[in-house]
Amino acid sequence: MKLYSYVVTHDTGFSPNPFWGCCTLADCKPKIRSTAQVGDWIVGISPKGDGNRVVFAMRVDEILPFEKYFMDERFADKIPDFSKGRVVYKCGDNIYEPLPNGEFRQLQSMHSNGPYENPDTKAHDLGGKNVLISNTFHYFGSGGPALPQELHEMKVGRAHKNRFSDHIISRFMRFISSYPEGVIGSPKKWPQNDHSWRTEKA
Repeated sequence: MKLYSYVVTHDTGFSPNPFWGCCTLADCKPKIRSTAQVGDWIVGISPKGDGNRVVFAMRVDEILPFEKYFMDERFADKIPDFSKGRVVYKCGDNIYEPLPNGEFRQLQSMHSNGPYENPDTKAHDLGGKNVLISNTFHYFGSGGPALPQELHEMKVGRAHKNRFSDHIISRFMRFISSYPEGVIGSPKKWPQNDHSWRTEKA
């Protein structure tokens, strides 16, 4: 297995999207999404100014192309719905609707320009080719644990890292397994009076 680490610059609940029973990475980080394999772990870390804390960690359990992700009923709740007031419905990452000509339509989302497509984010997202899906994940949001000293090698400035020794991977697995799985806290950029990140109460 490989271990990937990168900085989550904007922790909004969109990318990754940890809601509705699974954690998905469908947008942003195209290089990770195009190379990660089932069994790999993806770790998102907060910026240095926020303490290099673990925002999330997910094991890649399934990989789907965009068209299958959009059509799969398991992920219908991750299609954004701006007619509903709570944020959890608006931050869905299942935003690329396949068209008959083989292209995709970008839905209104956190990557669109309001109701209009954003060609820059669309090209960036679709460049990743795949959607990574995890049923085994830890999403801490804004209150994640700091990396212990022995894992400081996982800190990253830009892009991502994925060349870690077996020793570092083993230490990380012991570290992350000491925390409960699932959605543990809210994203950093989330309204304080909106508790829909606890999706079972949305």
